[in-house]
Amino acid sequence: MTQTRIEKLDRLIEASVSAREAQTGSLWRQSFRRLKRSPMAVTGGIIVGLFVVVAVLGPFIAPHNPTAQTWGNEVFLNRNVFPGPRAENWFGLDHLGRDMFSRMIVGARQTLLVGVVATLIGFVAGAAIGGVAAAAGTFGGRWGERLEAVIMRTVDVALAIPMLLLALSVAALLGPSLSTVMIAVGVAQIPIFARLLRGSMLAQAHSDYVLAAISLGVPKGRIVVSHILPNSLGPVIVQATLVLATAIIEAAALSYLGLGNPDPGSPEWGTMLADAQRFLSGAPQLAIYPAVGIIVTALGFTLLGEAMRESLDPRLRRQE
Repeated sequence: MTQTRIEKLDRLIEASVSAREAQTGSLWRQSFRRLKRSPMAVTGGIIVGLFVVVAVLGPFIAPHNPTAQTWGNEVFLNRNVFPGPRAENWFGLDHLGRDMFSRMIVGARQTLLVGVVATLIGFVAGAAIGGVAAAAGTFGGRWGERLEAVIMRTVDVALAIPMLLLALSVAALLGPSLSTVMIAVGVAQIPIFARLLRGSMLAQAHSDYVLAAISLGVPKGRIVVSHILPNSLGPVIVQATLVLATAIIEAAALSYLGLGNPDPGSPEWGTMLADAQRFLSGAPQLAIYPAVGIIVTALGFTLLGEAMRESLDPRLRRQE
């Protein structure tokens, strides 16, 4: 009997949602329309799209082997002589005679990989922590509220620590490697996602459809997983876009400090910056190219994330 009531409630909720979408359009459809009209979103989308294409196709479109020291006899470190841009090498050569343009293209893949994996680590772990805290605080009674308080005070302590310092601490414990950078940056992002999802779920917990489900006896776990959680993920997904920009910058910083990939021949923008600092006086372009790549990529994700956040702003929806 209870199962029949639950199924009827689910059908009622689906019908009401479908009717609302037919009248006003879904939230995501409206947001996408606003994104298409936003110059900030278009600019960010173009930058991110180009970056992803270069990162995915990098090894296939690079004109030269990024690790081969083909022109090593043309570089003289003692005299700070580094051949600059030319027809054969568009960005010139690095301190070991390797093609800088090819290294920039191939290095984009590792930069994207670190940023995406680190963001996924922070998203999944933070969402789990925030979801448990919100569910405990909403439906757990007195003991649930105590559990939520313990979880969120721990999250607050982690938020009080600067993200880069937290990432440095984790990386120092695990040792230098590409996996270390992903884990360290991802751990630093966990508190952000946890607090954001918890707040979003608590706001949804007082909605009419949740109160209706409770009054009809729907199991609390099903209410959280099937109704509250899906409707709370919008702001978290937008935040993931913004966090991706931060993750790329922090990953480059860790690699710059020597905590990234220990393989010196592997192209990575942060490592390229670290290698270039010894030659800034004679060849500043060795640092300029990876620095510009990091800045422009982070800017693209930031523009896209800010545009997505504005498109989901309920105040803007009321104005339309």
